[in-house]
Amino acid sequence: MQKGTIDVKTENIFPVIKKFLYSDHEIFLRELVSNAVDATQKLKTLASVGQFKDELGDLTIQVELDKKKKTLTIRDKGIGMTQEEVEKYINQIAFSSAEEFVKKFKTKSEAESNAIIGHFGLGFYSSFMVSEKVELFTKTYKKGGSTKAVKWECDGSPEYAMSETDKKERGTEVVLHIDKENEDFLEEYRIRELLNKYCKFLPVPIQFGTKKEEEPIEGETDKDGNPKTKTVEKPWIINNTDPLWKKAPSESSDEEYRKFYQELYPMNFDEPLFNIHLNVDYPFNLTGILYFPKVKHSYELQRNKIQLYSNQVFVTDSVEGIVPDFLTLLHGVIDSPDIPLNVSRSFLQSDHNVKKISGHITKKVADKLEELFKKDRESFEKKWDDIKIFIQYGIISDTKFSERAEKFVLLKNVDNKYFTLEEYKNHIENLQKDKDNKLVYIYATNQEEQFGYVDAAKGKGYDVLLMDGVLDAHFVNSLEQKLSDSTFVRVDSNTIEKLIVKDEAAMVSKLSEDETNAVKALFEKVVDSKQFDIQMDPMGEQDAPLVITQNEFMRRMKEMNALGGGGGMMGFGELPDHYSLVVNVNHPLIAGLTGRDEESQTTAIKHLYDLARLSKNLLKGKELNDFIVRSQNSL
Repeated sequence: MQKGTIDVKTENIFPVIKKFLYSDHEIFLRELVSNAVDATQKLKTLASVGQFKDELGDLTIQVELDKKKKTLTIRDKGIGMTQEEVEKYINQIAFSSAEEFVKKFKTKSEAESNAIIGHFGLGFYSSFMVSEKVELFTKTYKKGGSTKAVKWECDGSPEYAMSETDKKERGTEVVLHIDKENEDFLEEYRIRELLNKYCKFLPVPIQFGTKKEEEPIEGETDKDGNPKTKTVEKPWIINNTDPLWKKAPSESSDEEYRKFYQELYPMNFDEPLFNIHLNVDYPFNLTGILYFPKVKHSYELQRNKIQLYSNQVFVTDSVEGIVPDFLTLLHGVIDSPDIPLNVSRSFLQSDHNVKKISGHITKKVADKLEELFKKDRESFEKKWDDIKIFIQYGIISDTKFSERAEKFVLLKNVDNKYFTLEEYKNHIENLQKDKDNKLVYIYATNQEEQFGYVDAAKGKGYDVLLMDGVLDAHFVNSLEQKLSDSTFVRVDSNTIEKLIVKDEAAMVSKLSEDETNAVKALFEKVVDSKQFDIQMDPMGEQDAPLVITQNEFMRRMKEMNALGGGGGMMGFGELPDHYSLVVNVNHPLIAGLTGRDEESQTTAIKHLYDLARLSKNLLKGKELNDFIVRSQNSL
């Protein structure tokens, strides 16, 4: 038996490894299974070039759990190692200087230190994060020379023991003796969960346990002629070794894309709208499939659905800062060998290859959307309510995508007609210009609640857009900045005469100034001054006697503040709702108030005030109940 000390020139390498090697201890399983896959792939490569001429045999990697012995074993049938290779790759920790690693670790933050890991090949040593002892049994594939099997073991100190062993089969077996702090890794459900997370698409079959399946009995049928079956126990292969994203897009069918989506998200029963198959080999390698899910108003619940892989090895599903923010709403898989296998997201975000990949994905998404729009506009319009959140988010947050999206972003009006930005500009150009020659885009955010305002605008010949999406408050602001000489006003932000201010003679009031002031004083006795400003305006006799409007700027401030969340925008806290109560002094009911007695005036004003608030869904609680009782009593 050979004994020695691992080539580490500082005593504290193992505490560093155990505590800080990776931010999540569960990564150890990914590292060890990935090593087994590498050993297997290397053997297959040697066979393909004629350097390995024996039978490859069954190359399935086996993961075994023994709860009684408190061990977890990862076994491959790959290239294996000689004693000299164990010396080189295990005892020297497979990097130039452990002392250099520790030195760098001590001088950097934890996040930066995580970034160092990938440069030193420390994957095998991740096993010590969860083990009190690690045993390694290995036998080389080579013929001639020293082919004796080697056993190596270490208890997490710099001392190791290495000896010959009687292992018969080619390959490597790593046995982890799980420590007390990590006994959750002795639970079958936990290991299966991790294998499913990290190893689901590795290119070599991985077996963990067995499962029972029904199998037809050859030549036997029941009375109805159906084949009889028997229950058999078969090895449970946990991974799909040839995932769809590895195929060429031209060789993949719509049905395959649907099935793969269900494989990725078995609990998601909605089919995706469409997908984008990424297949790039220059200037970097990138494959993957991105799906546009049905999102609508639940977009916050749909994040972290993109899985990031490097050579089919799972890296992360927390891709904020790695792919553009608006694309975090998509589902699917991105795979690139140029993505470093490091668990530090801050490192991934700063990696120049990741940034290039991010920009390319944005371009491919824009290409796909433009192609769908040009190829089948009718179908694109039908999907618009589901996909507009992606496009709006991209326009708001990503300058390059925004430039491309101007070709296919749509505006929908209350009549369910769709327009590109250029089409809509032409549609309203001759009708909706104000006195300063600005185009005025009129929009509603709730077609039902704002029906009266929409109806009045349409009656005047105006077109009204429907902007009822979760991001439309932000999107309106973004469009105003993009569309020169244009402004957006909500349909209830002013009276119909003032919605678009034109060079027209103002409507003349039928009340004198004194009469107007007298009527205003009557309203001031009834109306809540904290919530409403009272404005006396001449409108048509056919218009409503009272109209409630809400200032466009202040309402947008409140909506943006609410979307910003929590503490309120710029320290304002929660902004209160404030409205204008516009009194139509030309309406017969208003003009007739001056001829009534005081009690009758108060009753009429209160009723008109309640009706106006009711139309805006502002009459609630006791006041609503009093209004109903009063209305019933007047019948």
